[in-house]
Amino acid sequence: MTVLTILPPRESYSSNSAGAISLLVSRLAFPGDVVLGGPVDGAPLSGGRFRPIHDLGRAWHWLSHSARYQLSCQCVARRLRPNLIEVHNKPQLALAMSRFAPVQLILHNDPQEMRGARSPREREKLLSKLHVITVSDWLRRRFLEDIDAAPVTVMPNCIDLAGLPPRAEPRAREILFVGRIVADKGVDAFVRAWGNVGRRLPGWSASMIGADRFQKNAPRTAFVSAVEREADVAGVAHWGYQPYEVVLQAMARASIVVVPSRWLEPFGLTALEAMASGAAVIASRNGGLPEVVGDAALHANPDVPDQLENAILHLASNDSERKALSERGLVRARQFDVIMARQRLKFIRTQTMELSGRSHR
Repeated sequence: MTVLTILPPRESYSSNSAGAISLLVSRLAFPGDVVLGGPVDGAPLSGGRFRPIHDLGRAWHWLSHSARYQLSCQCVARRLRPNLIEVHNKPQLALAMSRFAPVQLILHNDPQEMRGARSPREREKLLSKLHVITVSDWLRRRFLEDIDAAPVTVMPNCIDLAGLPPRAEPRAREILFVGRIVADKGVDAFVRAWGNVGRRLPGWSASMIGADRFQKNAPRTAFVSAVEREADVAGVAHWGYQPYEVVLQAMARASIVVVPSRWLEPFGLTALEAMASGAAVIASRNGGLPEVVGDAALHANPDVPDQLENAILHLASNDSERKALSERGLVRARQFDVIMARQRLKFIRTQTMELSGRSHR
């Protein structure tokens, strides 16, 4: 079966600056899958057969970037004649591609904030033309809000447990934040909390990794500058953007990883990576995070006074509780291993083809 996977136009499939969607696509891709995306800086990720489409839109220079991207994808589909097309996070593009083969629209973010899926009528149209997959049940509920019940498949994000760096033993007495340095991710609450409790935890340190974007040349915003100034005062080390391998190594060393998102997280991949790395996790309850961590995290609201501070104090001061949470996290993470995820994806693809009435070539 030939599967054509289409990334969002701004999503980088570069091994140097891949975002969460690209990392997931690369993990799940079968050898014959063709992955379409914009041009990459350096080597592409290893999953599938990556095909950049930067040259195909030049003939339509008067059109918008998204329109040129769509036409480029359609040209590839017309020549490739895939059995199945998977479109990530772009409802309008998914509809346009449904002319060429059965389509699976895979949603990683809130559909009610996407063009082509904001209204109930738009979402009903999508369901009539293609198969919808969401990475969490929270996203599934958002998609089905205010429309009649309909089949929407939940396929959680996954992680390659075998590819993680070795877990440090003993672990460093370090508390870590990893993520975009934006207000939605609660990094300012992390800095605030450490500033309030750090003096009460001798021998412990706090660090944050991230920038405004998942790229080396991420813009230096006023928010980033303000948070880093506050971090200097609070005693939080800040390392800026780091490659994915470095992030995983830091998680494998740290005793505690804090995920204090204010944003309604569609899934919460950072929390999964932290659990799989053996860290004890503190997380908010927003969006799909509770589905990811289950009972393997301590919950704290970043904006309720003292909640985050008390959670940090409790775990840092309690070795047995920290160890128990770490062990539960490791067990929990096994449910999201890439081996099982690829088996599930293969089943979903076959089911979609059968329902479409089109046979494999």
